[in-house]
Amino acid sequence: SSPHHPPRRRHKKITSLTLSSKKRHSQKITMVTAYDYPSALHVDRAGIDILLVGDSVAMVELGYPTTQPLTMDEMLHHCRAVSRSTSRPLLVGDMPLGSYEVTSADAIRNAHRFVKEAGMDAVKLEGARHCDTMRKIVEGGVAVMGHVGLLPQAISTLGGFRAQGRTAARAREIVEDALRIQDAGAFAVVIECVPENVARVVTEELEVPSIGIGSGRYCDGQVLVYHDLLGMSSHPHHESFCPKFCKKYADVGNVISRALDEFREDVTGGVFPSEEYSPYKMSEGEKKKLEHLLMADKEERQRSKQEVNKKLLESDEYEVVGLYGQDKNGNNS
Repeated sequence: SSPHHPPRRRHKKITSLTLSSKKRHSQKITMVTAYDYPSALHVDRAGIDILLVGDSVAMVELGYPTTQPLTMDEMLHHCRAVSRSTSRPLLVGDMPLGSYEVTSADAIRNAHRFVKEAGMDAVKLEGARHCDTMRKIVEGGVAVMGHVGLLPQAISTLGGFRAQGRTAARAREIVEDALRIQDAGAFAVVIECVPENVARVVTEELEVPSIGIGSGRYCDGQVLVYHDLLGMSSHPHHESFCPKFCKKYADVGNVISRALDEFREDVTGGVFPSEEYSPYKMSEGEKKKLEHLLMADKEERQRSKQEVNKKLLESDEYEVVGLYGQDKNGNNS
């Protein structure tokens, strides 16, 4: 390559060993939850260590009230999109509710689908009650990330999205859960919505990295959802799910809203497209040829146009009158 244009530096692929090294050297780990090709492209270019395709896609992008309705096929669809746009971050796919709880055989089969069909490097499971399953997935050749604290898939038993570990007894359980997950072979553990001091204890007890979300400063790494940290919560649906622990690094939602408003105004006002945005031209000679071609069958096209207009007019009148003789306001005609 030219000396004036040095080759673009290729970032080394992040692996579980990379993360272990970061913990040993007290280097913070970055993780972002994203769900589609363009979002993942930005995450990759930003040099983020881990990209989680989270089951929160159910609420953030698919409009479900919780993560519970999400299916394996829906998760794999989003994972495939993400994997096509990334090269550097470690890719982790959330195993949705029902994909690993019934039998270990089902869990191993589904974990393999995340790797073979969707290009993920690892899967994530919630809670310590499935440690035997985690162990078997790891033995089956798929890396596993654990998850303690608030478990979104278990909100039916938790009574909703509530912070966890606020009593000494419950905090001790969370520490024990994290250690059990580590013993099952997990390469990292997410700690969600627990008090900062509890997350600190968990992090100090673990040999593997901890990734915090809403759990304070002392975790080995931090994760936020792409839509939340970019401030896309100007949309009412996103706003209802944007957690209070999330720092907004941009106001993208309002920028999008303003841009769409301007587009609507430009189109309805006849401002867009201007000549600047009408780049494709026909030569004068071809224009004259087109005029002759159109003149040849002008009468036929006019008859066809009149027939279409007549049908549209009849359709409009039918809609106004209504099926049962009522107008569009519900009044009898």
